Amino acid sequence: MKRSVWFIALGVFAVIILVIVVTAVLTPTQTNPAAGAALEFVLAVSQDVDTAAQPLMSDELTAYVSENCPDQSVSACIAAYIPVEWGEFVSAVFRRAAPEGDHWNVDLISTYQFGLGGSGVCIYARVEQDAAETWKVAEWAGFVNCADPATRNMATNPDAPNRVP
Repeated sequence: MKRSVWFIALGVFAVIILVIVVTAVLTPTQTNPAAGAALEFVLAVSQDVDTAAQPLMSDELTAYVSENCPDQSVSACIAAYIPVEWGEFVSAVFRRAAPEGDHWNVDLISTYQFGLGGSGVCIYARVEQDAAETWKVAEWAGFVNCADPATRNMATNPDAPNRVP
């Protein structure tokens, strides 16, 4: 009887350890700080909050925005991509992320007021660490309907819509 209890306890312990290991291995990459930075950036620019978006941009991207965006506003650049018929921004969610060398390629999906969303608006962000090891958005592309074939593989597609820089 004692031997049976011992084997059951050992079995339960093994199952608990297995669950912990599987959970650690399969934890979604959305918990990765690089993916978090990309999502935070997209939420900020989509809600027209440049003060929240600017610290999340690389120096190169900041320079691009200063030189190329209306009123040096990253939110204004993004807003120019969004057709009026989509309505107001509602939300953005993480889709997937993949490491590539020293950076992460992060895909997000956003939803807009008049029914475009779910899998409707595709966004790509390349996220890199700066010298202080803080994750910064170095490039973006997309902010277009996912039905556009040019939104496929935006990380490697040189013709991805709205690629910056």
